[in-house]
Amino acid sequence: MDSKKTYKILTILLIMQWAFLRIIAQYPAIIEKYYAQGLYVYISKFLRLLFGWIPFSVGDILYALLVIVIVKNIFTAIQNKKLTFKNTLFKIGGFISILFFVFHLNWGLNYFRQPVYKTLNFENEKYTTNELVDFTEKLIVKINQVHFSITKNNATLVDNKLNKSQIKEISHSIYNQFQKKYPQFYHENLKAKYSLFSVPLTYMGFAGYLNPFTNEAQVNYLIPKNTYPMVICHELAHQVGIAPESEANFIGYLAATNADDVYFNYSGYLMAIRFCLSEIYQKDPAKFEVLKIELNKGIIQDIRQSENFWESYQNWSEKYFKTFYDSFLKANKQKDGMKSYNKVVVLLINYHKTNGL
Repeated sequence: MDSKKTYKILTILLIMQWAFLRIIAQYPAIIEKYYAQGLYVYISKFLRLLFGWIPFSVGDILYALLVIVIVKNIFTAIQNKKLTFKNTLFKIGGFISILFFVFHLNWGLNYFRQPVYKTLNFENEKYTTNELVDFTEKLIVKINQVHFSITKNNATLVDNKLNKSQIKEISHSIYNQFQKKYPQFYHENLKAKYSLFSVPLTYMGFAGYLNPFTNEAQVNYLIPKNTYPMVICHELAHQVGIAPESEANFIGYLAATNADDVYFNYSGYLMAIRFCLSEIYQKDPAKFEVLKIELNKGIIQDIRQSENFWESYQNWSEKYFKTFYDSFLKANKQKDGMKSYNKVVVLLINYHKTNGL
C-alpha cells in the first residue's frame, strides 16, 4: 500500500479513536470490569516482565530515540524539499494515531475507569471549611506522633538512614503489604526505576511519571529523601492503573501510611498535611498560620527544605511544561488540570470519616 494512503487511513482512524473514547468514557463500570480489572492486568504484567528486569529506564531511551528520529526526518524532508503541507499533515496525523492507540491500549483507558471512592465504597462529598480544619488538626497530631517516634525530638529533622536506592527497593514489599489489605488493586511485579531525565524533570517541576508505553514507573532521583517514599508510592499507584493524579496521591498515601516502615508512614502523612494546609491557606490564611505552628519544628523544617529545593530549580520553561501537562490532564477527563493533585484532600477527608488515621 502507498505510504501516503496509509497515513491518510491512520489519520481517519485517529478521528474514529477519539470519537470512540468520547462514547466509552460514559461507561466507567464497563472499562473497570473489562479493561482495568481485565485486559490491563495482563498488558501491564507483560510489559513489566519485558522491561522490569532491566535496571535502567527503557522508556526514557525510547523517548530520546523518538525525538532524534523526528528531528532527523524533519531535517531530511527540508533538505530534500519534500515538506508539503498536505503530506506533512497526514504524516503527523498517522504518527499521532499510532501513539494514541498504543497509549490508550497500554494504560490510558484507566483515565475513564471507575473512581477509587466507588471501588473502596466511601462517599465523595464536598467538604466544609470546618471539616477541613478538623481533619487537618487530627492529621497534625498524627504526623507529630510519627515524627517524634523517629526523632525523639520535636525540633529534629527526620533522617532516613536508608539511601534512595534502598528506599526504592523496599517500596515493592510496601506495595505487597498494601495489596493484601486492598486486593482491588492487586498487580504483580511492581517496580520503580530512576528516570534518566531526572535533571530536566526537576527543572520542569516534576517528581516522577509513569511511561505509558513501557509501563515503567519513573522517579526523579534528585528530590528530597523524605518525600521520596511517597513519590514512589504515587508512581506505583499509576503502574497499578490509577490514572487521575488525585487518586494516585490517595492510593500512594494509603500504601505509605499502612506500611510497616515508619519512614514511609511519615512521607505519606507529610504529603497529606502539605495539601491540607495549602487548602486551608486558600480558604482562611489566618487559620493556616495558627495550624502551622502546631506542627513539630522538625516537620516545618522538612517542608521548608523541600520548598527551597524546588525553588532553586525554578526557571522560565517550567510554566510552559506545566501548561502542556495541564492541557493533557484536562483532555483526559481531569477538568481541574494541574489542580487535580489537590483534589486528594476531598478523598482523604471522606475516607477518614469512616476509617481512622
